[in-house]
Amino acid sequence: MNEKFFDLKKEKQDRMINAALKIFAYAGYEHASTDDIVREARVSKGLLFHYFISKLGLYTFLYDYTTKYEQLELSTNIGKDETDYFALRSRILHAQASCMRSYPYLPLFIDRADREENEEASRAVGSQVIAHAEQMRTIYDRADLSRFKEDVDVGMVGKMLSGAFRGILTDVLRLEENIPETYEEVCGGYLTMMKKLCYREEGDIAEQPATDTDTMKEGEE
Repeated sequence: MNEKFFDLKKEKQDRMINAALKIFAYAGYEHASTDDIVREARVSKGLLFHYFISKLGLYTFLYDYTTKYEQLELSTNIGKDETDYFALRSRILHAQASCMRSYPYLPLFIDRADREENEEASRAVGSQVIAHAEQMRTIYDRADLSRFKEDVDVGMVGKMLSGAFRGILTDVLRLEENIPETYEEVCGGYLTMMKKLCYREEGDIAEQPATDTDTMKEGEE
């Protein structure tokens, strides 16, 4: 990437970033068209390629930029001493909503990129995808699983919530206003419901916290 991209006015930077995030998030790498991106961004294709050289160059820049942006919000929003599973998911949700105030399609783009099947694209960001997964796993590894009922599969709970949030995100992005707030509110309702269904009563919580977090690592986002 041409570092002079950051010399552009912030409004123009964000217009180009948001346009590319939207097209890649909905179409995936293979079917994303740079014609659609420049049309959405209201810039010339020559300008886009001047800064990013190629579609792949733009894609790799976006993944690096958005995951770093997200990580900054996560580090700001999640206390180091938080161990409640649903509180951790709530703080992740809040961090994502904060990101969406500047980049509405950021969570959808990252989610799509983490599951990208195109070999060229997945290879280009492979090490970053692994690093991002590890960052998220580090957060979830803090969770005290002893609060869950014995018959609850925490990994399955994580997959169910992630799938639900993905659908909610797709729906709320169709709104014209209050997108981050609506996303956080609706997903927060799911967290509240699942917590009531999955947690033991206060008096039934085991004295010793569970130490095996392997069951929750798969499917967390």
